[in-house]
Amino acid sequence: METKNIMIVGVGGQGTLLTSRILGGITRAAGYDVKISEVHGMAQRGGSVVTYVRYGEKVAEPIVEEGCADVLIAFERLEALRYAHFLKKDGVLIVNDIRMDPMTVSAGLAQYPEGIIETLKEKHNVISLDAQKLAKEIGNARVFNTIIVGVAAKQMDFVKEEWIKVIEATVPPKTIEINTKAFEAGWNLQ
Repeated sequence: METKNIMIVGVGGQGTLLTSRILGGITRAAGYDVKISEVHGMAQRGGSVVTYVRYGEKVAEPIVEEGCADVLIAFERLEALRYAHFLKKDGVLIVNDIRMDPMTVSAGLAQYPEGIIETLKEKHNVISLDAQKLAKEIGNARVFNTIIVGVAAKQMDFVKEEWIKVIEATVPPKTIEINTKAFEAGWNLQ
């Protein structure tokens, strides 16, 4: 098996690290060699957070090179635009279609770009959804990342029951039920 590359990008506090632990868990459970790397840029203050998950028979390093991501998961649309160049030509970009203004926009030093999703669709295979809204509908706005994991799971070669086992083993015990429900909601979107 050729090494698979997944990137998760978002803003501090959005659950990118939990998502990488779930992805690492599913790939380890399947017996793959897995490397995970996290890059925090002012994460505590709403800055970018990037996580790389690479898995395969033997993975030498954790960093995903530009143009090599099979799946790019973006928890915010500007982060998707920022990191889209990491996606392979036939890769899939999954975007949580929400806007979170970076400090430069909040301070009036920059403009938030318009039409991000449309721009991304011109060059990439994009799956966009408002996971925040869906998470609120199922009862907990904080599980939007697990909804996105459910969408991403359809782009990977693992069965639904394996994903659920890993989620149950990874999330805090009191949140298992809502996270499983969130995963199922994402899984069923496609």
